[in-house]
Amino acid sequence: MSEYERWERRYDAPRYIFGEEPNAFLASCESMLPDHGTALAVADGEGRNGVWLSRKGLTVTSVDFSPTGQQKARALARNHGVNVTLIQADLHNWTASPETFDVAVDIFTQFSDPDQRQARWDNLKHALKHGGLLILAGYTPKQLDYGTGGPKVFERFYTRGLLTDVFGDFHQLVITESEVEMSEGSDHTGMSAIITLTGFKP
Repeated sequence: MSEYERWERRYDAPRYIFGEEPNAFLASCESMLPDHGTALAVADGEGRNGVWLSRKGLTVTSVDFSPTGQQKARALARNHGVNVTLIQADLHNWTASPETFDVAVDIFTQFSDPDQRQARWDNLKHALKHGGLLILAGYTPKQLDYGTGGPKVFERFYTRGLLTDVFGDFHQLVITESEVEMSEGSDHTGMSAIITLTGFKP
């Protein structure tokens, strides 16, 4: 089964598998968001993060490769009375317009091999305006001890060193590792080892 088929099957459920509310770390960053502007949510799946950003007054572009996930994102946006621009694309092949977004959100997108990941992150940095805010979250290798989600391939986990190497030039960079109890839909539940990042593009 291909990655595309796997996600189509996962999203083809009546429930929102990661819930309808935003990722908890993203929600905790609300005070950092601009009052208005543009936001990009990558690998946004069923739309919970993109819709939340739109509810906060931002003009949102949500990118994902699953049409089934985006159907649910469209319904979620409609239920909240907001608009989100949906782009169906494989992030490994999609190029963002340069310096377009005030905010970029990359939450648990650990489906890329290292070379693909670097290209995706270069694209993400390219898409941010100077002074734009990056919000990122992912699993650390310790997540293998918990088995409550995340990649099965070791190279796809994030470490402080990796994030510092890629985003070390960002201003006000904050990287935090923690072990938290996740409760975000049926598929993000249980103790998890995560790493988070916020910073502003120079």
